[in-house]
Formats: sequence, structure tokens, C-alpha cells
Amino acid sequence: MEVIKFGGTSVGTSDSIRKVAKIVASKIAKQKLLIVVSAIGGVTNKLDEIGKLAAAGDSSYEGVLAEIERMHLAVIRQLLPARQQGDLIGQVKWLQNELEDVCKGIFLLRELTLKSRDYVLSFGERVSSLIVHSYFSIEFEDVAIFNPMEWIVCDDNFGGGHVQFDISKQRALNDRKKLKRINIVPGFIGSSSKGELITLGRGGSDYSASLFANFFEAKKLEIWTDVDGLMTADPKLVPTARSIEHLSYEEALELSHFGAKVIYPPTIQPALEQNIEINIRNTFNEDHPGTVITRTWQDTSAIRGISSISDTVLLNLTGSGMVGIPSFSARLFRALADESVNIIMITQASSEHSICVGIAVTDLSLAIEAINDEFQYELKTHLVNKVEVEENLAMLALVGSNMRNQVGVSGQMFNALGQNGVSIKAIAQGSSERNITIVINQVDLKKALNVLHESFFTTEIRKINLFVLGAGNVGQAFLEQIKNQQQFLIDHYHLDVQVVALANSKKMICDQEGIKLEAWTSLLHKGQPYQLNDMLQLISEYNLRNSIFVDVTASETVAEVYAEVLKKSVSVVTPNKIGATSPYQHYQTLKHLARKFKSKFLFETNVCAGLPVISTLNDLIKSGDRIRKIEGVFSGTLNFIFNIYDTSMKFGDVVRMAKNDGYTEPDPRLDLSGEDVMRKILILARESGYAIDFGDVACTRFVPKTCMDAESTEAFFTSLDAHESHFARLFNDAKTENKKLRYVASFDGEHAKAGLEMVDDSHPFYHLAGKDNIVLFYTERYKEQPLVIKGAGAGSEVTASGIFADVMKVANTNG
Repeated sequence: MEVIKFGGTSVGTSDSIRKVAKIVASKIAKQKLLIVVSAIGGVTNKLDEIGKLAAAGDSSYEGVLAEIERMHLAVIRQLLPARQQGDLIGQVKWLQNELEDVCKGIFLLRELTLKSRDYVLSFGERVSSLIVHSYFSIEFEDVAIFNPMEWIVCDDNFGGGHVQFDISKQRALNDRKKLKRINIVPGFIGSSSKGELITLGRGGSDYSASLFANFFEAKKLEIWTDVDGLMTADPKLVPTARSIEHLSYEEALELSHFGAKVIYPPTIQPALEQNIEINIRNTFNEDHPGTVITRTWQDTSAIRGISSISDTVLLNLTGSGMVGIPSFSARLFRALADESVNIIMITQASSEHSICVGIAVTDLSLAIEAINDEFQYELKTHLVNKVEVEENLAMLALVGSNMRNQVGVSGQMFNALGQNGVSIKAIAQGSSERNITIVINQVDLKKALNVLHESFFTTEIRKINLFVLGAGNVGQAFLEQIKNQQQFLIDHYHLDVQVVALANSKKMICDQEGIKLEAWTSLLHKGQPYQLNDMLQLISEYNLRNSIFVDVTASETVAEVYAEVLKKSVSVVTPNKIGATSPYQHYQTLKHLARKFKSKFLFETNVCAGLPVISTLNDLIKSGDRIRKIEGVFSGTLNFIFNIYDTSMKFGDVVRMAKNDGYTEPDPRLDLSGEDVMRKILILARESGYAIDFGDVACTRFVPKTCMDAESTEAFFTSLDAHESHFARLFNDAKTENKKLRYVASFDGEHAKAGLEMVDDSHPFYHLAGKDNIVLFYTERYKEQPLVIKGAGAGSEVTASGIFADVMKVANTNG
């Protein structure tokens, strides 16, 4: 025999019942079938609503009753030929009238007992089984229907009867000879010790099916539902969740007890006792193998699934009166049990000074009242403190039998969560080592599930979420590079880099699933007005894992929010030099926040665009080297200008050329002032371990003050032309000595400076071409011959590639 259970969605419409018949038809040639059916999808919830409305004296319950009748009659009329509908409709109306009488009594008495509630809730299974039986009697031969009250006997615990196993099994076996080829039984229902109708609790149809499989020693129990088996995580929260091919009974128990709603927890035990294979299948995807559950299962993966429970609270009881008192925990648990408060998780400190329990938020008031009553003396005498309540929490569990054989699972879990700023409130792990449970803030649940799913199911694509500010030349180049590399990164590195928010100085757009970069310009043009606070609010609301804030502006206002962003465990990547050159104490604060909140503050492009200057310097320091001197040409813009300028064209025209080619800032004075270079040498000095501020960097200006003080960019160019003789003299003085002009910055361990210098052909700076930069590091290890880094140091493409490289560093760190 094989036992098959069909859930509510599987019998929810005439089409789905036809699918059920097709599944049954594929099996009847091999063996007898016992088919357990649930109520039509949604009916049990409506019945529950009816009972509550009637008990509250709300006559609108009658409308819901009529709606249920219409649902059932619609299925019958669509499913059965007209001439064969009459008998079934008569049976359904008889049951409907009986239900109406019971509900009328509840309405008049304003009382819904557990016993009457069981009767109301049972209506769905009783009617759906009649519908399925009627249709199967047309489609197949040798079909029977059985009343589960004749088989399953429970105690008198209405609302969730406890099955009297031995008696029930014997009663079922007494009817074994009555079984036909196809046997229909409504799930969820049994009888009390007095023969009255009782239910097995919500989800009890699964349990009914498992009991029957045990009673009749079935070879297999199939549970047909609307999903492809048990999933590695809740697919509503984790889009990349996939079905689990195979589980042991113990793993399935852990998952089902902890929020996985595909299978009702008590279902496992009867099947386990007889070593009956359980197969969870999808009625609407018959070709999918679903999930198989057996006694043993050979698999090397440590984690089989991640389960979760929302809307939980922690109750923390502390006090000196708890220490060394053997009965204390027993009193606490008994007090909660007496009020039917289900404890989901327990932790206790080894000092015995505190004990913490996790419960559903719906049980909170009952639990506090029970604890206060039980420990009123201890509370009054201050031996125990007032119960501490922490709300808005969720519980999350890693499940897998192989966790006991693999080192580092807990560490991997905590590290992945820590990297994404998920705070853990409580931890519990049983001695079986099949489950690690944590309590986190409810708001972090989606992020935590996705983080852990990516961490433990490594074949999955890991999403990197970018919040990008700035869409100028560099920003545009950066977005273009992301667009061009997206598929490559997915295919080769399992990284899905998505821009989830993008803003310029006027507009902002956002999409949690990723902005379509092929059309970002038109989307941004139609976007909402931009406010920096809106972007920060968006980061908090989205609360996405692997988030990076990319500042591609030169805004001081934006740089001021880096600390707030880092506190959210969101990394900052930026070519904006203001943050790294802010007062030294603030620069140190940003570094500290990045470490504290497991985020990154990366600004490689602050110096020499895409050249690996800062990363090389950091590697030297980490390896134990010490910087003695740094010297370099750090401005690709100024190097370009002085390589071009030879008095054959005006200095101002060369600057115009550089601006038109995109090598300067929109206002070239920012480049020609030397301030940009000063910031770069300051950053390198700080990254070398020296406490230095911007005011400590000496600067020799080479552009006349009247030029720099011009009212506008155009006036600045006019002033440059008026001072052409000044620039010609600088060039000619260098040429006379067979030297070239280079804007050089240096730091010798004590002093930092920047200014225009003349270098001869023996100097490494002399042959520096185009817009190239060059940096010389003199260290303890590189004393006589410096470590040299040289290459293009200006341009939107190379700067964008440096930003992209920093994004990849963050992505790989969080992996």
C-alpha cells in the first residue's frame, strides 16, 4: 500500500482535482492507495473566521458561510457531469445546514468552545473528501470512502487531540479487509474517548496520513502540496532558495519544528517508527522529484536548510535568588506550561544568574502574567528582577546532521552575519549538534537569511548591492563598466553586482532587484527629487546584505555621512578625498567604525586614480616595512598640462584642452591650486601611520593669485591668458637648464610639501609622459632603489576601474 496526502491547493479547484486524479491513475496499477485529503485551500481559515465572528455576536459570519457554500458548489458544478451532481450537492447542503445550526448556537451563546470550534473546522475536510470521492467514483473502479473517526481515537484535548496510538492502530487494522483499490479519507479528524469529533490541530492532515501509513505498514507516504518539497530557506524571503533533494528524519524534524510549514512536525514520528519513506511533491509540477525523507542519507554538506520564525519575543529572568536553586527552572517552565505558552528556545548562563526563553509574541501577556504569579515572592523581595522583555525579534536556525562532523560552522555563521551588521541577541545549540538557533531583530531577518544562504550554499549567486551617488564622467564610466561586466562576474565568480539606488545632484531612482543599467539615464531623468537623507533612509529600509555605498562626487556634504553609513555595516567606496583628508581624529573615527561594524572604508582612487598605490602601501605596512619617504607626481592633469605646454600655444589653451578632454575638474582651479595633490600626499602619509593634518602640508603656488580669485571659470581662463608671460617664464627657466616642470609632492616622515619643481633627465620624473602619475616609496626595505608605481593617473575610465576594483575587494571580503 501507498498513502498519498493531497493538500488544500491540490484539491482547491476542479482543474487541480483533475491533476490529482491523473497522479492517482499513474499509481493504481501497482498497489492499493489510501488517499488523505485536506480542506479546499482557504476554507479552514474562513471557518476559523466564522467561529470567531459568531462568538463575537457578529452576524456577518452568515456571509462567510454562504461564500464557503458557493466555493464548494462551484467546484462540484465544474468537476462533475450535471446528472451526477444532485446526490453530492444534497450531501454538501446537509452538512452545510448542520454547520449553520452549530454556528447559530455559537452566535446565540456568544461562546466558542474548543469542542464546537473543532466541529466547525472539520467541515472543510468532510466536504472536500466527498467531492474527491464522487469524482474518483466516476473516473475509477473500486473506490471507497472512510470516516477517520472510526480509526483515530484521541484523548479529550479538543483543539489538538493526542492520539491513542495502539487503540487507533487496532481499529484501523480491523477495517483492513474493507479497503478497496482506492480509499479516500478526510484528514485532520479523529474521535474523542467518548466518540465525539475532535481535530488533530492545524496541519493535522499530514499527521493523519502518516498515522495511516504506519497502521497499514505502507511502503511510502507521499505528501502533495504546491511547492517542490522542503526548501533550503523560505523562498518568499530568499529568492535563490531551492528544494532539498534528500533529508534524514531528524533533519526534517528540525526544519519542520522550526518554521518550515511544508510538513507538520508530528508527521515524521509515525513514519520514522516503520522506516517509511516520505516524499513531498508538487501537484503543479509533477516532473519535479521533490524532497525524499528517510532514516539515513549520505551527504557531505554541513547544512541542509535554514529555517526561521517571525514575530517572537525574548523573556529574560535574572536575579541572585536564582543561583544554586535546583527547582527554579522547573517552576518557570511549569508556570508557562500551565498557561499553554509554548517555549521555542531556551538559553541559560553558566553563572545561573539568568535564564532566557523565546516565545511567540501572541503568548507574551500570558507568559508575563504566569511568571509574575509564580515568582511574586521573589519579585517582592528582589531575589528576582522584573522580567525583561525584548520584542520585534525573529529566530533563525541552521539545520544539518553533518554539523557535528564539521568544524567552524558556528564561526562561519557568526562571521557572515557580523560582516553584514546583523546583531545576535541569543544563541542555542543542542547536544545533537543538528541545529544552531539564534535570535535577531525582526527587521534583519530577510538580510540574515540571504547572507547565510549565500554563505552555506556556495553554488548560489551572491548579490552585491550598490547605492551610487554621482553620475558625472566618472560615475557614467563606472556604471558602464558594471553593465559590461555583470554577466561575466555571474558566470565566473558567482557575483551579481547590482545598482539598487542611483542619484545625481537632482534626481534619484531605486529598485531592490537592480536598476536596468541599459536605460539608467532615461530612468534617472524621470526619477524622484534627490535628497541625501532619502538615500540614507533607503539604505536603512532596504537593509540588504552585501551593501556598498559608492560616492562618486566631490561633495563635502556627502563625505560627512560616511560615519552614519559605516555604522549600518555598509561599506564605503569613494574617489572623494574629503573623507580621508578630514581632520585626523575624524579620519581615525571612520577607520575605527569600519572595523567595529565589519564594513570597509576604501578610497584607492583618492591617489593616482586606478593605480594600486594605497593597496601597495598597505601591503608594505602590514608586512612590517616602514615608510621613510614618499615622493611623486600625483596629478595626471598637471602632468598632462606641463607635458603639452611649450609656449607654442598659450598656457590657458592647454588647460582648456585638458578640461575638454575630461582630465580636469569642472573648475580647473581645483587642479591648478595644488590642493588636490596636497590631499593625496596627506592620505599617503596617514596610511603610512603618521598623524598629520591638511594644515601640515606646505604648498608653493605657481598660478598667480589674481587668476585663482577670478569670479567664474571663464574669468579664470581670461586671467590665465593675461598672465601668459608668467607661465612662459617658468617654462623657459626650466628649458634653459635642460629640465622639465613637474608638480611634485613629498613626505619625509616629518614634513609634507607640494609644489612645482624642475627635474633633470637623471630623475625618474623627467620622462613621465602624457597624464601619467608616478610614486616612489623609500622604505626600510627599499632604501636606495625605491619601489616605483607608474601609470595613467587621470581620466574617467581608469578612475572608474579603480572604484570597481574597490567594490570587488569588499565583495570578496564579505564572501
